[in-house]
Amino acid sequence: MSHGSSPAAWTAVLVSLAGFLIGGIALIPDPNWVLFTIGVVLAVGALPLGKVMSVAGYGTSRVKDH
Repeated sequence: MSHGSSPAAWTAVLVSLAGFLIGGIALIPDPNWVLFTIGVVLAVGALPLGKVMSVAGYGTSRVKDH
C-alpha cells in the first residue's frame, strides 16, 4: 500500500498549500480581496486537479499486492 504517495496526490497537496499561503498572505496587513480570491480558487481547485490526474494515470493503483 502506497498511502497515496503519487504525483496526483503530491500535486493536489502542493497546489492546495500554495492557495492557502497566497490567501493567508493576502490578508496581511490590509486585506487584498483579489489575491485572497485567487488563493481560495487554488485551494478549492486542487481537489478536482488531483482527481483528474489520478484518472489520467498518475494516481496509485487500487490493486492489492497481497
